[in-house]
Amino acid sequence: MVTRTVIAIPSKTVCHPVETRTGKHALGRHMRPSVAQDLAECDDELEKRHVLGQFLTPDPMADFMASLFKAHLHSIKLLDAGAGAGALSAALVRKICSAQHQPKEISVTAYELDPSLLSVLRENYARCQALCEQAGIRFSATVHNTDFIEAVTPMVRGELFAPQAPKFNLSIVNPPYRKIRSDSATRLFLRSAGIETSNLYTAFLSLIIRLLSDDGELIAITPRSFCNGPYFKPFREDFLAQMSLRRLHEFESRSAAFSGDDVLQENIIFHAVKSRQRPSQVIISSSSGEANAKVSQRQVEYHDVVSPSDPDQFIHLVADDAQAKVRHTMQQLGTSLPDLGLTVSTGRVVDFRARDFLRQQPERGTVPLIYPCHFNGGFVNWPKPNGRKPNAIVDDEQTRDLLVPAGIYVLVKRFSSKEERRRVVACIYDSSRIQAPWVGFENHLNYFHANGAGLPDVLAKGLAAFLNSTLVDAFFRQFNGHTQVNATDLRSLHYPTKKQLLQLGREVGAHGLEQAQLDLLVERVLDVAS
Repeated sequence: MVTRTVIAIPSKTVCHPVETRTGKHALGRHMRPSVAQDLAECDDELEKRHVLGQFLTPDPMADFMASLFKAHLHSIKLLDAGAGAGALSAALVRKICSAQHQPKEISVTAYELDPSLLSVLRENYARCQALCEQAGIRFSATVHNTDFIEAVTPMVRGELFAPQAPKFNLSIVNPPYRKIRSDSATRLFLRSAGIETSNLYTAFLSLIIRLLSDDGELIAITPRSFCNGPYFKPFREDFLAQMSLRRLHEFESRSAAFSGDDVLQENIIFHAVKSRQRPSQVIISSSSGEANAKVSQRQVEYHDVVSPSDPDQFIHLVADDAQAKVRHTMQQLGTSLPDLGLTVSTGRVVDFRARDFLRQQPERGTVPLIYPCHFNGGFVNWPKPNGRKPNAIVDDEQTRDLLVPAGIYVLVKRFSSKEERRRVVACIYDSSRIQAPWVGFENHLNYFHANGAGLPDVLAKGLAAFLNSTLVDAFFRQFNGHTQVNATDLRSLHYPTKKQLLQLGREVGAHGLEQAQLDLLVERVLDVAS
């Protein structure tokens, strides 16, 4: 049994008081064990919210999301999964009650795991009830104080004794954000329903999609991380196969949308419809994220947001004409890494697993170990005295599989700090500057190679110049909303021809160029129209 709050108005004019049915189970009895254990160890409210992946939606954000709802329905069946204090569904009810075309009834089904929010949630729904009564709209709300994933997955899976899955024609949601370990009970539970995902927010979205009726609308605020990368590819394939994107809204500031929380990822709001029929265009809009900020928007061809020829199904946000020019330029490049005889891999040395073989300083029987901290002026500067990271790794039979042969490699940081100007930061490892037969690249680096070996000198310089250009960085930010650069992302890029890369390498020279000069060189070599 779970706790439910039921609010009902059986007619347009008669208002009944809120009826509360309280189950006897404690919070930990109807949530996944890992969450219950983590919550039990929390010392304060903020820590509890992070365990739950909970970032409550500010009212101005909720009002903006509600404004995206477009359908004119006789009866609205609304799902609010992870309802929090009810800001989203309350904003939607306010919007509907003030609209010219109003439904006859609104039925809300909400899921909220945190019992401390239930009293505020009930108060919000009581206000919704009063608003609907004034507008002549029948209103009812059911709140489930239980784990949404645990409650809904058996319905979606079609278990014999599970309740029949309800159908909704609208969902507005700010789902929890938290990673799901690959070996966790939650991951296995979702997998049994055909859902493969690595974060709570995409798990929520996957379940919501399965509960939407045909042409049902979904309005959500989530991290941008699902737009690219290998971890979210199964989710993107599932999402884009069932849902049709209608609008994407991005924020110019990483933290303004949730200024009271420590939010590191960029967030987006999207509006999608459960339909296989794609519109010809998608609205892309942006704002600062501050309350009442100006919103700019443009219409973009659907295939410019999701290319039908892209096997990874990346989702691109092209917010203005300058970004459209960047995308057009990158699309004109027709060379892939295999065409160049190159590939990119993630560094093999995971330092905590190889701890026994790491050395703070080089010594006999070791070879260089390269971290991002060794990047300096476009080339690797090794060793780094007095650094926190080890500079060397033992070279023997146990570590040989972690090493690559001496040569020239182009390295790219897998993670950049929020303060760095560029998301894509490339550097050259040149074995002529560092005398060693082998080298280890730590796991926080990606490295470009030619079938496991190094690159020609001029080609490496040209490739690094291209990767360090503002053109590549601006394009990368159209589909990547976090500070991680995956090897998959780099494989998905289109590159200049080998001839163009060699020209870049020759003109960059041995000492590199300032950013403005580099960008002008890349534009000239690629013949980018102004």
